[in-house]
Amino acid sequence: MDDDDDDDAYVDPARFADDSTSLGARDLVTLGGFLVASIVLGLVVGAVVDSSAGTSPVFVLVGVAVGIVVAGVGFWLRVRTFLRS
Repeated sequence: MDDDDDDDAYVDPARFADDSTSLGARDLVTLGGFLVASIVLGLVVGAVVDSSAGTSPVFVLVGVAVGIVVAGVGFWLRVRTFLRS
């Protein structure tokens, strides 16, 4: 067996090191989880306040709106560094 064939199969682990200039799969999953969690948390808090206050959809809508704003700001803060490069 030729030893040159083994060199072709070697993959340098440094090649897959964390590159701060691009979004990886872990970054995208984390970002997606943050977006969903922000909106769902706003929905849940709004529903709890609605049930305590005896109002119907008012605080659910406010909670969802606040969750969307928080998600948008968080998204922008995380992604803007990657947009600059």
